Amino acid sequence: MAAPRRVALVTGGTRGIGRSVTERLAASGTAVAAAFARDAEAAARLRECSERSGWQVSIHQADVSDPDACKCLVSDVLARYGRLDQLVNNAGAVTELRYGDITADEWGRQIAVNLSAAFFLAQAALVPMTAAGFGRIVNVGSVSAVMGSSVQIPYAAAKAGLTGLTLSLARAVARKGITVNCVIPGSIETELPQSLRYTKRDRVTELIPAGRWGRPAEVAHAISFLLAEHAAYITGAIVTVDGGMSMGGVRQ
Repeated sequence: MAAPRRVALVTGGTRGIGRSVTERLAASGTAVAAAFARDAEAAARLRECSERSGWQVSIHQADVSDPDACKCLVSDVLARYGRLDQLVNNAGAVTELRYGDITADEWGRQIAVNLSAAFFLAQAALVPMTAAGFGRIVNVGSVSAVMGSSVQIPYAAAKAGLTGLTLSLARAVARKGITVNCVIPGSIETELPQSLRYTKRDRVTELIPAGRWGRPAEVAHAISFLLAEHAAYITGAIVTVDGGMSMGGVRQ
């Protein structure tokens, strides 16, 4: 098999937005390490699809809430491919709870998965990227971070933290040939909304000026743009993909 043009690590890369990113990158000739936490069936489906399509996709199981697991994941990718050019921090976890029901353990879990993992993965990935003089990091946030959510408080707080992390890392590595950006999806048609306890689909749709929920491929398009070679002068950017939802108000 020919050497890939680039190597990417996509966390949460076997389903939803992450799978769309994996497929888009792999179809373009990028070798993709797709990481997942628990859904082995989704990982198996991606593996089968990749084999049929002739893509260079490897599947990695990792608990990115553990800083050591983040370092090991990056090491595994380097051992397999010899380099790491692109990192998409897409892994996420949300449990809807009223503020009085949030335990210390639940708070810590959501901060670890949705924010700390992005830092520890980036910290590890920046070593080979700096050595190569090239790198692309895209953090995947959430519209909850910019609008707030009374039932997604730890999740919204963590995703808001990604904005500060993105800007700070972007400044830290701007002269090393590495860009760091953040994409903020709105309400997207994935498995995630089906597990939400309080969010009502019809009420959410009314808040979207575009009048519909987004598709994973539409978010993947924005992410892949920021990963591209020619996006070298875009860093510290916060790109919202939400059909206008974060503008507020009710669609006309």
